[in-house]
Amino acid sequence: MKPVDPVALRKSRMYLLLIALVFAAPMIIAGLLSFTGWQPGVKGNGHAILPQRNFVDEKLQVKLDNGQTWPWRDSEPRLTLVALAGPDCAAHCFDTLTGIAKARVMLNRNQARLRLLYVGTPPADAGRRVAMQTYWSLGRDVDGKLATYAPATPDSVSAVLVESNGTALSLYPAGFDGPGLLRDLQKVIK
Repeated sequence: MKPVDPVALRKSRMYLLLIALVFAAPMIIAGLLSFTGWQPGVKGNGHAILPQRNFVDEKLQVKLDNGQTWPWRDSEPRLTLVALAGPDCAAHCFDTLTGIAKARVMLNRNQARLRLLYVGTPPADAGRRVAMQTYWSLGRDVDGKLATYAPATPDSVSAVLVESNGTALSLYPAGFDGPGLLRDLQKVIK
């Protein structure tokens, strides 16, 4: 048996440690970042609703134009995006609502997993109201329990994303980012 060269042995051990470090470094860095509280991609564009509210437990009633009450718990697991209009919903408000409807369409095959509910006075223009009814269910908040989420600014819209069990997840205040809303929807609707 040939004697082992201590220099070659040290060199091969060093290569083995370097290879192990190359594979372990990303996990170590990710662990350190997670430990310090930084996590990539977990922040949504909406504001978390805290403390959480469950509209079913609160018996929050939205009366639809057809006289029925909005079912927060659906027969299928579908989320609801509630649009709340500020005073005097007009052109800007309608454009925002159209953008939300487009975001729903962009969910492609998953668009059926999102229901759109408009709460408030629809635009006065009859043509806009008819156009809205294509994508939106129109209703009013019977007891005013959603008033805290409605914007005070005229011709504006805020939105609340509600889980299929009636739990309010996030608020998108007036002036929210439409593409950001779509990214959030794509994350939660799969």
